[in-house]
Amino acid sequence: MRKSTTPFEKPADASTDSFGCSLEKLSTNQTLRGAGLTVLRKGVREGLSQQVSTEASNRGFVIGVSTLPGHTRRIFHEHHATTHVFEQDSVYIRSLDERYKADLRNAFDFLLFEISPAALATIAEEADLRAVSVLNTITGHPDPVLANLARALIPALENPEQASRLFVDQLTTAIGTHVIQKYGHRTAASGTRARKLSRAQENVAKSIILDNLHGNVSIAELARACNLSRGYFIHAFRETTGMTPYQWLLRERIARARTLLLETDVAISEIAISCGFSDQSHFTRVFVNLVGTTPGIWRRNA
Repeated sequence: MRKSTTPFEKPADASTDSFGCSLEKLSTNQTLRGAGLTVLRKGVREGLSQQVSTEASNRGFVIGVSTLPGHTRRIFHEHHATTHVFEQDSVYIRSLDERYKADLRNAFDFLLFEISPAALATIAEEADLRAVSVLNTITGHPDPVLANLARALIPALENPEQASRLFVDQLTTAIGTHVIQKYGHRTAASGTRARKLSRAQENVAKSIILDNLHGNVSIAELARACNLSRGYFIHAFRETTGMTPYQWLLRERIARARTLLLETDVAISEIAISCGFSDQSHFTRVFVNLVGTTPGIWRRNA
C-alpha cells in the first residue's frame, strides 16, 4: 500500500540536490570546503519556476546570500505562507532541522554556507564568544558585510583546484565569526585575551608557509603544528606579525619574485608560477597592490 504524504513531503528524487533544487534547472552548482563550513553556489539563469521541498535533517543551518536582485520565494509554513523578494546582498538563515517547502520564481544566484551545530560551537569558542548552538532565522535581510565576504569566495568556487587553502580557511573563519556575532542566539563576548605566538611557534608557522608557497596548507594544519586552536592561531599570528597568514604568504611570494626578477632572466610568467601564483595576471595584480608598479617595470628600473 502506498504511503500518503503531508504537504511538506515528497518522494526521494535523485534529480534534486540536498536543498530540493532541480539539478536539471541549476545553471550553477559549485561546492567548496572551508574551516567548519561547506560553501556552495547555486544559480538559475532564467526565471524558471520550481518548487523545492526538503525533510528535516540534523545538518544544522544554511546561510544564503543573494548576489542578484529580484528573486521571489513563497515559503509555506504549517498554517500559512509568506512571500519574500530578495534584493542583491540580502541574506536568509534557516534551520535544516525543520521541514521546508517553497515556490521559487525568477532567476537566482545564491552563495550558501552550511554549518553544523558542532561547528557553530567551535567557531564561537575560538572567537572568544559565549557558546552558540542556534542561529536566529531570517529571510531577505540586507547584510553587506556578509555579502562582501561571501563574494570574495567566488573565484575559489569557480576554480577550487587553484584556490589557496589558507585564503579559503581564513575567509570562512571570518564568515563563521560574523554570522555568530550577528545572528547567534544570545551571543555575547566573554572577554578578550592578549594573544601572540611564541618565537618558536612563529618560526614553525612561517617555515611551514614558506614550504607551501602555493598555499596548499590549511589553517588547521598550521594551528596543530603550534598546538593551538584554529581561531586562536589566526588571531595570534595577526597580533604577532601584523598580518593574517595569507597576507604574510603573499608578501613572501612577492619577496621571492623580486629576487628572481632582479637576479635572473626568467620570464615573468614562469616566475609567477614558481612563486605560487595561479598565472601571470594574478601575479601582476598582487605585485602592483604591494609594490606599486608592474613586475616588468620594476625589473627594468631595478
